[in-house]
Amino acid sequence: MRRHPGRGEAGRQVSRPSRQEADLPSGRGAEAGRRIGVGLMYGLWRPRVLGAWKVPATGPVILAVNHSHNIDGPMVMGVAPRPTHFLIKQEAFVGPLDPFLTGIGQLKVDRTSADRTAITRALGVLDGGGVLGIFPEGTRGEGDFASLRAGLAYFAVRSGAPIVPVAVLGSADRPGRLVKALPPLRSRVDVVFGDPFQAGDGSGRRTRRALDEATGRIQKQLTTHLENARRLTGRWATLE
Repeated sequence: MRRHPGRGEAGRQVSRPSRQEADLPSGRGAEAGRRIGVGLMYGLWRPRVLGAWKVPATGPVILAVNHSHNIDGPMVMGVAPRPTHFLIKQEAFVGPLDPFLTGIGQLKVDRTSADRTAITRALGVLDGGGVLGIFPEGTRGEGDFASLRAGLAYFAVRSGAPIVPVAVLGSADRPGRLVKALPPLRSRVDVVFGDPFQAGDGSGRRTRRALDEATGRIQKQLTTHLENARRLTGRWATLE
């Protein structure tokens, strides 16, 4: 018997993903990326993970991660309790890294303009109850949350997703002996997850002023978390 296209064995209409759903980064890919990250991060270094239980087990979440070294993203991807889709600068998607990063559910973003495609896909991750990873400083630097871009506030206010601050400490303390661009092999890297919080004021406003105020609240929360994480891990000495 010839079956009607698009219908199941019992004649039920089989739902097909919309074009928007088809364009979203792969959730299975992100889980595969998390498993790869687990093997690499624990194989090459000695991560100490604190507070991972604070990440909500379900629903949309934004991980706001400080950024002082190239391994910060892969480190969080590997130790986070849920698969994470990071917004990553498009310059990283070169050669074989392009299909690899895309395959593990990561998001390419053009930092020189308002990348509508990246914004839509990132909001799609949150709308679907996934985890979005963001470096709110926009680029690698001191990793102290001293200067935040407005993107994090926009995603948090627009989606209503809670923000979980994440401090990665020890990745940039000193270069390795064999590979200068990486931390010393088997050195300890601390990853500290903080308490989730809402960036908005509860009004639902998305005006420029509302986003500026949300950015101020976010910066205060992230800076406080970083200070607490340094105290908790004994990393104050690295600042002297």
